[in-house]
Order: sequence, then structure tokens, then C-alpha cells
Amino acid sequence: MPLHPSPLRTPGPGTHLGVKEAEAALVQHYPRLVRLAYLTLPPSLGRHRRVLAAHAAVQRSLNGRARPAPGPGGDGVPAPRSAAGTGDGPDTSAYAAVRLRVVRSALAYERRPRWWPGRAPAPAELRLSVPVVRGLRLFPRAGGMDEYTLDRTLADVPATVRAALGLRLLESLPGDMTRALLAEAGVADPAGAVRAAAQVVGGDHERVRRILRSGEFDPCTVQTRPGDLLRRRHRRRAGAASLILLAVAGIAALSSDGGSDTAGPPATALRASLPGGALDPAALGRTPPGQWADTSRVDFSAWPPRGGRTDDRELLERALGNWAGPPADVAVTAAPGTAVVAPAQPPQLLFAGDLDGEAVVLFHDGGVRVVRYAEPLSGTGATTLDFARVDNADVTTAAALAVGRTGSSARYLLAPWVAESATRDLLAPDTPARQLDVDRDGVTAAVPRPAEGGGCGSWPVMQLRSSEEIVEKHAFLVTDLGDLTPVHLTHTPEPGSGAPARQPREATGTDGLVAWARTACSLRELRHTGVRAVNHWQFARQPLPGSRSTADWVCTRADTWRGPGRVLVQFVPPSAPVEVVSDLRNTASCSRFGRHVVAGTRWRSPAGAWYVLAAGSRAVHRIELAGSVRGVSDSPTLAVRAPRDAVFRVSAELRDGGAVSWSADGLPPP
Repeated sequence: MPLHPSPLRTPGPGTHLGVKEAEAALVQHYPRLVRLAYLTLPPSLGRHRRVLAAHAAVQRSLNGRARPAPGPGGDGVPAPRSAAGTGDGPDTSAYAAVRLRVVRSALAYERRPRWWPGRAPAPAELRLSVPVVRGLRLFPRAGGMDEYTLDRTLADVPATVRAALGLRLLESLPGDMTRALLAEAGVADPAGAVRAAAQVVGGDHERVRRILRSGEFDPCTVQTRPGDLLRRRHRRRAGAASLILLAVAGIAALSSDGGSDTAGPPATALRASLPGGALDPAALGRTPPGQWADTSRVDFSAWPPRGGRTDDRELLERALGNWAGPPADVAVTAAPGTAVVAPAQPPQLLFAGDLDGEAVVLFHDGGVRVVRYAEPLSGTGATTLDFARVDNADVTTAAALAVGRTGSSARYLLAPWVAESATRDLLAPDTPARQLDVDRDGVTAAVPRPAEGGGCGSWPVMQLRSSEEIVEKHAFLVTDLGDLTPVHLTHTPEPGSGAPARQPREATGTDGLVAWARTACSLRELRHTGVRAVNHWQFARQPLPGSRSTADWVCTRADTWRGPGRVLVQFVPPSAPVEVVSDLRNTASCSRFGRHVVAGTRWRSPAGAWYVLAAGSRAVHRIELAGSVRGVSDSPTLAVRAPRDAVFRVSAELRDGGAVSWSADGLPPP
């Protein structure tokens, strides 16, 4: 059977197809239909419910009011009026009809009537799902980082865009047929959905098509694991206790002689309804232990509570009370851009336990912040309260939190999806990583911290690997820059290395480790600034005049949790110290929104001659120097003999006609 049969003639208006024909098309193309439904359904359902809902949407596509088929007898399934079908031989129209119903059913999961409660499930979610699975959790086979990244991207777009993407890439429908089918399915702006799908794909259609055909998006080939067995056991016990309480209450009501019908709610309910309910330990959010493997939101909201004092009400009350109104003797620190205010709703509990002489509690407020509270177990130590931003965290930036820190080391609470952990020295790329011990609560042994002083003899990092339940073969580096969350380190290969342009990679490979070894000490400039991730981009390699050596031009971009970025443009000669030639604040340079860069510096050759060197990123095709020294090069690099104190500026032309510039010593850009 061809994977994508050629579309045939569209059935005419009013055409009806027999149920048997539709059933044959459904059975023949079942995996394709389920994959299309799975892609369209909202990732917020979680992978287990999304798998079941995809199968249900396909199996329900034959339901509905029966209509006479063309020809003698039998029930019928209405064919679509506009979108052409795809299929082999006579079942083409039937397949188009079934596909339309599948898309319409999957889209219904994000449609709510105006009168429907905002947080309640959509009406389609209330229908009986077929099949029904009890006692097991189902999820597709995890893919790599490309699959994970695309899944996160698709989670941020509407279902109509996901449906358009599936029809264009999985079903290979032309744009006009996709718009027609979406209109038939009730989409208000089908043309807009197709345009938005094209923006998601960009220019790499085949790569995205390959990812969508991978196991990550195949709900017919699934893995299984048990559900939350302890939670199920507690539910059974709670159900039995509830029945007993109801029986006792019923007996008490029958035996009473007419108490007031206007008795108020219990005191606990009143407390939860007040603004102070956010400070009630009983109202804290507690995520089930296995939810991280069955959600599209892989961040701190998927962390379960851990530690030996998660049920210590007095400790939790003190932590929440100090958060809401810290006394004068509590030391409060906050990462830049982080609000130090009381929780607006009950926060989520991440950790509560004793660690290195302190009682430590970690909270997540549900969206923007994590909070660490620590009090001494004995003695006269200070109580501390630390705040940090974590909005839009992901599998790497929500991989760890500093649960305890001294001057020379730190201990981290690792995310539940971290399967392996190790430490290594970023300045020694040839030295193998060393295994890091982790206790049963997910707390690491002490990890050395980068020295705070002026020396830079080593730069410790953690090398973590994600569980294959969410992404396969995914290891990454994080390092301590003084905030609650360690910083994710990535690497963009140099031009001409065969890697796609401007696509950051994990820095765990040989090239990434060697590249970071020369510039890791520049991370000292970024301490305590609320950094989320740092990318090391080798944007040019330049032959050095009068020498057989080459130098690298590096753009080190730090993205902060609050949004603005900071860029260090560095000149990396083969043996001399690294030179920072630009330090830019609040800039989009060296990001996907500022893809072009040019810079210059003075350099002394081994023979003692001084030069002005300049280099640009891969789209630069012409460089020009102006000022006290002049020169032109029809390539991305330039070297011109110049006085030691030369004052100059650099301008560059891009292949597409654009321009970028850089200036030194206060000269205005051209």
C-alpha cells in the first residue's frame, strides 16, 4: 500500500458512502488516521489520555446518524463536500469522509461553548472513550531532542494549526485541499491555520515530515507502565472511609431532632476560601510521582514533593508565613527581575527535609517563581529566603534546583526525569565525567562550585541525562552561576563543520567541550544575573597573518529568565588569553532574532607586527574598515597592517543585501 496515494476526484455535494466502505477505509488506514488525530489533539491532555483520545476519535468516526448509501440498501456515512480523499481504488471517497470526521472530532477537544466553565473539560472530553484502559499508562516511544522540541512547539499553537500541519505533511494534501477540509471541519480561518503551519515548518519540510512520522508521534506503537499504585491504594482506602463517614452522617441526620438547615461550612473550607488560604499547608499542590512521564509540560510543575518532612505542618506553616511576610532577621535574596511578594494561590511543594544542618523547603508558585526557605536546625544560624524566576522552563532548565549551598560546593535536587548524573571540569575536556551520587529523594552529593575569586583553575559542571521515557539519548550540561537554578550550556558549531546554521547543540560532544574549554572562564561575568542558558557560538575562524595558526571568533550569548540577553563577543587566539571585544546588554544579537554579527580587534603577530583583524558570521560576504586604518575584503574575514593604537570601525555587507557594523574606541558606526 503506498504511504501517500494520489488524491482522486472530490465526492460531489450530497454524496453518501456506505458504512461498510467507510469501515474498510478506516481499518486499512487506521495507523494514519490515529497519528493525524494524535497530532491534532491538545498535548495538555498528557500522553496517556492523548493516545486513548486519538484512538477514540478514529473509532467514533463511524458513529452518527445513518443515511442511505448510494445503491441498494445499507447505512451510509456522509462524504465531505469539498476536500479530496486519499486512498487506494474505490475506498478513496470513504477515506476522505472518515478523515474529515476524525479531524472534526479531534478539533472539538479545544472548542468550548461560551456557557462552558473555563477550566472544565470540553464536551468532547466528556464522551466515553473507546478503548478504556485501567491500571496501565500508555505513551508513544520517546524520540530525540528534535522530536521533543517540535512537540513543545506544537503545544503552543492552536489545534487548527496542528491539524493543518498534519494534513499538509502527513497526508500530503495541497494547500487548497487542506483549507477546504478545515473549512468543512468547522475551522473559522482555515487559510490562517495553513499559513501558521507553514511558519512552524519554516523551509525544512522534509525534516519536520520525518519527525512527525517518528515513534514520538505514533500512538499505535506504545509503551506501557503501571499507574500510580500507591495513589490508587490510597483512593480505595479514602473511598471506603468516605462510605463509612456518609453512613455515620446519615445515621446522625436521621437521629437528630431538626438542627438548623443553614449551618456554615467547615472551618477548613472557610480558611481555604480566604486570601490566607494560599498559606495553608493543607492546600499545597502536590504532583503525583509519575506525572512527569505523562505530560507535555515538562517543567517544575511536573515535580512531585520529596524529602522527609513533606508532612511536617509546622515547618510548612513557618516557610509559608516567612514567604508572605519575612521578619527583619530573615535574609532575603532574589534573582534580578523576580518579585518578592506573597503567593497569590497555594503554591506547589517540591521538597521539605533536613539537609546539612538546615530544614529546607522548596516551593513552585505555579508559573513564574521558585522559592527556597531554610532555617537552622540548631545554633544561631540565619533563616534565609531565596527567590528565582523560572517561567517557561523546560526539560533542561528545570532539571535541577540548588537545595543547599556553601562557599565551595552546592547540593541539588534533581528533576524526576534525570536518569544519570555526573560531574566534569569544563576546562579539562579530555577528562572523563565522574559519576555523581544521588540519594533516594533526588538530592545530589556535594558538587564543587566555580571559584568566586579571581582565579579560574577549573570550571565544574554537571552532566545530566534525561530519562528515555521523555527523550532518548539526551545528555546536557548545567553549571552554577549563583542562582537557585543552574544554567544550561549549549554550543553552536563553527561554519563549515557540516552542522545546520545557527542551531545550538548540547555541549556534551567533543567539539562542544573543546570549544567551551577556552571560554568557560568568561562565565564569571554572568554570576548572579538571573541567567537561564548560555550558548557558545563559533561564528568565524580566521587565518592569522604571518602565521600558520588560526583564531576563533566566538559569540557567548546569555539569555536571562526575565527576557533580555547579554552578549560577549570574544577573540580566541591559539595560545594567548581570550579577549572580550564587545560586551552588549539588552540585545538580540547572536540569537535567532539577531543572526548576523561582525567584530574587530587589534592583534600582534609572533614577529611583532600589529594588525587590525575583523570577522563576520556566515552570511557576511564583504567587510570594510574605516577610521585611522582602512581596508576591504570580499570574504567574511579581514586582516590589515595597522598602528598599535589604531582607531577603526567595521562594517559588513550580507549576501541578502543587509548590513551590520561594529565600532571601537568610541567611533560612531557608519
